[in-house]
Amino acid sequence: MIRAHVLCCGGTGCTSSGSPKIQETFTSEIQKQGLSDEIRVVQTGCFGLCALGPVVIVYPDGTFYSHVTVEDVPEIVEEHLLKGRVVERLVYNEVAAGTAQSDMGEAHASLNDTTFYKSQQRLALRNCGVINPENIDEYIAMDGYRALGKVLTEMTPDEVISTILDSGLRGRGGAGFPTGLKWKFASGNRGKVQKYVCCNADEGDPGAFMDRSVLEGDPHAVIEAMAIAGYAIGADQGYIYVRAEYPIAVKRLQIAIAQAKEYGLLGKDIFGTGFNFDLDIRLGAGAFVCGEETALMTSIEGKRGEPRPRPPFPAVKGLFGQPTILNNVETYANIPQIILNGAEWFSSIGTEKSKGTKVFALGGKIRHTGLVEVPMGTTLRHIIEEIGGGIPNGKKFKAAQTGGPSGGCIPAHLIDTPIDYESLQAIGSMMGSGGLIVMDEDNCMVDIARFFLEFTVDESCGKCTPCRVGTRRLLEILDKIISGNGEMEDLDRLEELANYIKSASLCGLGQTAPNPVLSTLRYFRDEYIAHIVDKRCPAGVCKKLISYKIDPEKCIGCGMCAKNCPADAIHKTSYVAPGHKLPSMEIDTAKCVKCGACMDSCKKIQAISKG
Repeated sequence: MIRAHVLCCGGTGCTSSGSPKIQETFTSEIQKQGLSDEIRVVQTGCFGLCALGPVVIVYPDGTFYSHVTVEDVPEIVEEHLLKGRVVERLVYNEVAAGTAQSDMGEAHASLNDTTFYKSQQRLALRNCGVINPENIDEYIAMDGYRALGKVLTEMTPDEVISTILDSGLRGRGGAGFPTGLKWKFASGNRGKVQKYVCCNADEGDPGAFMDRSVLEGDPHAVIEAMAIAGYAIGADQGYIYVRAEYPIAVKRLQIAIAQAKEYGLLGKDIFGTGFNFDLDIRLGAGAFVCGEETALMTSIEGKRGEPRPRPPFPAVKGLFGQPTILNNVETYANIPQIILNGAEWFSSIGTEKSKGTKVFALGGKIRHTGLVEVPMGTTLRHIIEEIGGGIPNGKKFKAAQTGGPSGGCIPAHLIDTPIDYESLQAIGSMMGSGGLIVMDEDNCMVDIARFFLEFTVDESCGKCTPCRVGTRRLLEILDKIISGNGEMEDLDRLEELANYIKSASLCGLGQTAPNPVLSTLRYFRDEYIAHIVDKRCPAGVCKKLISYKIDPEKCIGCGMCAKNCPADAIHKTSYVAPGHKLPSMEIDTAKCVKCGACMDSCKKIQAISKG
């Protein structure tokens, strides 16, 4: 009889930190202790708290071990699994200080005891970190494929579409178009024309890993949802477009599709209803523009991924010129639960116009990096301060970037903004796919705008002139400003050009590329002015606008700065400060490469300053 399960995170983050070897060691150590008939080791998807990986959780007591190493495994097996004594030194410190007990018979620290999880409502992520994604039986045990069975045996295609419409589910991949409406547009002429269902799993935003984690932790949810979508619109073929840089996600998708076919949940005559639906994977080569729906479909067709003018929209003329719907991974992950629990259940979560939950990849200057899923309307403050644990190292929150290169920067004074489609749009940002990058006082907002713009310049397909040429001109102006050669007129040029690019570009990449520039100009104009007028970067980031200086009164002449200088730009002077024995050091600004190595070597004395 199985009395305990050892859940080992098998997401990309923990895998890169050695979780496969940890899982293997658990299995061998459990065998050594003769516990193989009592303890089961389970590989799961991402738990969400990526900063703490590798993560291991022991059930049923729910003990949360963080930063586990292979060397820790024998101790956990002997002390916890054999003797019933929790290894306190490995329990995540937040919960260890709270509810942790030494007796396995008492309630012990678990995920739900942490502030990171308390405010979350995991719908799209409900199975991630809970089941083995490579075992279809575990998905079925969590009501998997019940929704597909329900729609095929109890609902008409139009009833399915009405349920999705009534739920208020909006696309989680960008602009938030109503999912049910998209399906309705493609639902005509069922059985008369070939139709397709596509899944956008390309996820190209820097810092975004929501879709990857769903595919790694719960691939069957997406497969089931796509089959439901196929039934709703009258399609018998689906394609999942996933980037080749996601090898774990691709592997688990392949396993899940094979298992679904073996169980008769994909293919011919599903559930004996006469409904046919098959699914294939297409690998993307990492082009950001292929996140745009028409470019994605063009890529699936084997052509260069470039967007097409719309109309006609994909619901009329999409993949291979046939009616097609495209939703992203997170959107599909919500579908089975909406079918099982009803439209009213889903629409009761979130806000009036933004229903349900949203998954965010929380990163940057934040204590708890990882995946979070919260009801729409949760404030940015709550996500950053409560769930994310605040800004580390005593720094102040400065801004948050939502929506990746397509989004905008939200300043500190708007930290109480509710996170939903309309609220973000009103302040010049957007939801996007769900990247949320936190910045502190050490970030230069001009440099941040340049970073995202440089990304979109590189990723532009070049098909339309406003995006191909316009974004590059924007980048040139920003380069001019951060190098100390900017003029006040450049700010007007940036705004004029940015607005032109937004209105004239062919696809969403170009239409949203200026957002980081416009939002930083709107909320951090003073930093642009400092770069132009004062020739100074307030955050001390832009190298051409900073300088390092040694205070001769503080310098003790130890020479550590000179030893660590890669440019041989520091030398002794003849001046000896009162109370000191050695001559002070001096920086030759003509030779200085502004690397900061000197300042790092003088942290104890703090005789070197940056200005």
